[in-house]
Amino acid sequence: MQLSIVVPTYNEAPNVPELVRRVALAVRDVEAEIVFVDDSSDDTPRVIAEIAKTAPIPVRLIHREHATGGLGGAVVAGFTAAESDVCVVMDGDLQHPPEDIPALLHRYRRGDVDLVVASRYVGDGDASGLADRSRVLVSRGSTMLTKAMFPIKLKDVTDPMTGFFLVDRRTIDLDTLRPRGFKILLEILARKVMRVAEMPFRFADRHAGESKASFAQGLHFLAQLTALRFGKMSAFAIIGGLGAIANLLIMWGLIHLGVEYIVAAIVSAEITIVANFLLQERFVFQDMRGSASSGVWSRFMKAGLFNNLELVVRIPVIALLVNTWHIQSVIAAGITLAVAFVVRFVFNSLVVYRPSEANKVAAAPARDAVDGLDTPAA
Repeated sequence: MQLSIVVPTYNEAPNVPELVRRVALAVRDVEAEIVFVDDSSDDTPRVIAEIAKTAPIPVRLIHREHATGGLGGAVVAGFTAAESDVCVVMDGDLQHPPEDIPALLHRYRRGDVDLVVASRYVGDGDASGLADRSRVLVSRGSTMLTKAMFPIKLKDVTDPMTGFFLVDRRTIDLDTLRPRGFKILLEILARKVMRVAEMPFRFADRHAGESKASFAQGLHFLAQLTALRFGKMSAFAIIGGLGAIANLLIMWGLIHLGVEYIVAAIVSAEITIVANFLLQERFVFQDMRGSASSGVWSRFMKAGLFNNLELVVRIPVIALLVNTWHIQSVIAAGITLAVAFVVRFVFNSLVVYRPSEANKVAAAPARDAVDGLDTPAA
């Protein structure tokens, strides 16, 4: 078997016949199989079983009574059961065009990569199949946040959130994966440095049925991302937390000395901005300093300018919380600091310590030297 196509499904019965037809046509020159891993509560398993009897390529069904690990767990189960080491993962709703499978396989066969990502955000790729503009914005924002959380491992990946990719399962230690939801590619990339190539694809409209996207799934993704990034508390989180405590203590002390709370908030913020930058340079981004596109003073100016712009926004919000909602001033400052922590982390990862062009293709030892920053939770 040259290729196994793993399709996790959940209530996709109307899409199965067309999916099998188009996949079989796309891979007619390849010895391939389709492995459905199904967690459905409708008649999807029956439909798959019926289609398998007459399909022009082997179609296998794994129906799970307990959906352990969600969609990601289904993909891992498909990897385990696949006849081929080379596996394509795609959704069952035909938003991932089967006609693109040969291009993924052709790119892999060049022999220089372990993983080929079908990306909506490279070349002539397109995300218009997302239901509306709000989902496009959510997708873009989620991608930016994810890349910021893993700035080294994902620096060459434009679409770590895609569910359409080809991977050589021999390059993955399946036992180390901890699938928690529907973003299995993120789990794979976060666990190990991979040789990655990207191919553009156009994200299509659903063939039939309704999207499974929901607010609950959004929360689940944030929980997955948080578990991957902060399961072992990063130095950035520790320093940010200490900085927030110091900020509030300084502000509290100045207020008790008679300083007006707005002035106290500004002074405490400026002190912790400088202190946080020095600590981050020393303990968080120390391995990225040599490959950064700017020197220490430039990094200080970028971080300082951004943090002061953030302060300009944050101070009026504190005033609003105090004067309109009558929240105690130190508590109001704490609320704004919690939001600012995430924003600062994204900016530092993507802008302040952005690798120079020369270091984007650094040798493996250089990558290994900075890989510790991206070590995920166990």
